Amino acid sequence: MSGPARLVRGRILTFKDDPAATGVAAHAYVEDGAVLMKNGHIEAAGETLSRVPKDAVVDDHSGCLIMAGFIDTHIHYPQTRVIGSYGAQLLDWLHNYTFLEEQKFADPAHCAEVAEFFLDELFRCGTTTALVYCTVHPESVEAFFTAAERRRARMIAGKTMMDRDAPEKLLDSAQQGYDESKALIERWRGRGRLDYAVTPRFAVTSTKAQLEAAGALAKEFPEAYVQSHLNENHAEIKLVAKLFPGAKSYLDVYDRAGLLGPRSIFGHCIHMTDGEVARMAESGSVAAFCPTSNLFLGSGLFDQARLAGAGVRIALATDVGGGTSYSMLRTAAEGYKVLQLNRLPWPPLHAFYRMTLGNARALGLDDRIGSVEPGKEADLVVLDSRATPAMAHRMESAKGDLAVELFALITMGDDRAVRQTYVAGEPSKT
Repeated sequence: MSGPARLVRGRILTFKDDPAATGVAAHAYVEDGAVLMKNGHIEAAGETLSRVPKDAVVDDHSGCLIMAGFIDTHIHYPQTRVIGSYGAQLLDWLHNYTFLEEQKFADPAHCAEVAEFFLDELFRCGTTTALVYCTVHPESVEAFFTAAERRRARMIAGKTMMDRDAPEKLLDSAQQGYDESKALIERWRGRGRLDYAVTPRFAVTSTKAQLEAAGALAKEFPEAYVQSHLNENHAEIKLVAKLFPGAKSYLDVYDRAGLLGPRSIFGHCIHMTDGEVARMAESGSVAAFCPTSNLFLGSGLFDQARLAGAGVRIALATDVGGGTSYSMLRTAAEGYKVLQLNRLPWPPLHAFYRMTLGNARALGLDDRIGSVEPGKEADLVVLDSRATPAMAHRMESAKGDLAVELFALITMGDDRAVRQTYVAGEPSKT
């Protein structure tokens, strides 16, 4: 799709590496800059741009921060109408709320309606890429990918595979889950900016045969992703041990099925044994930190220091609808509090790295997204640190300190702080 170039003006903040590893040199900051985008890619970014086309559309966001679009590594699009459901922990929450809602996704019209809302909400919050759970129904995947393709968004999603411990209308079988997932992979994977994730929901709702079918898909399509849940809740862990008595651990259930690897992302990873931590690191699998969900469902506190110290790759995620906000800013705010309770600091530069380049690296997409530089795909978020009266009041004492501003955006910001979101070079916040 060709059209006029677009020039976005503002203050540019981008990351080159993990600040926790390399410090100040990990980021680049331009006080008065511009980003030139055309045909869905960044053509130039910096202080002085040459060769700006005369017909370029100019969006002036002077004073605001331009960053790479946020990336969410674990989120459920069918749960938009159960977010904020009261008073349950994981297993009861699934049966009392989520499974009831997900049965509605047998209806293609309902799927399409929710997919549109979901993408609108992501873009409103500055999220341009997400790793998404659909339902057991192939219709839910078709609707999501159709909507994402039309918006030219880089999205990864998959049909949830479940063959037990759920309502009959949400169950497939090991063979059906394999067949339907394979057909969806062949139809959608690599189409435009779309990718597929093999998605056994978790060991509670998949038999050994189904997990092995998922593993067969992962082997057959090694460039596809794998996503599931791991060690979120004590009752869940006890149930997995009962269902798989021969396994050494919860993670071992997935390992035996061939589901671990650098393209495997496991949500939560709170209550991990030493052996599981070591195997996660050895396999290159990713632990998705979901702080708002972990707090809301009373699941526990993610031990980032322990996992990172062992070499486990870590990402950040909202986990809507167990998570309570689509905003990665709100998610980072709760993440900061979780780490505080674990006596671990989380400087704001590291949090913003995690939302952008860090999550892109976790998904193996850092060659395409996650930073503001020529050649990358043109997914951007523009942040206004004075978006609300309280934020503007706070910024009066910031005195130009970037770290102070970033921390205020995390602790006080939400969708109102997102001035604009650009997806494939086009404004997409409605």
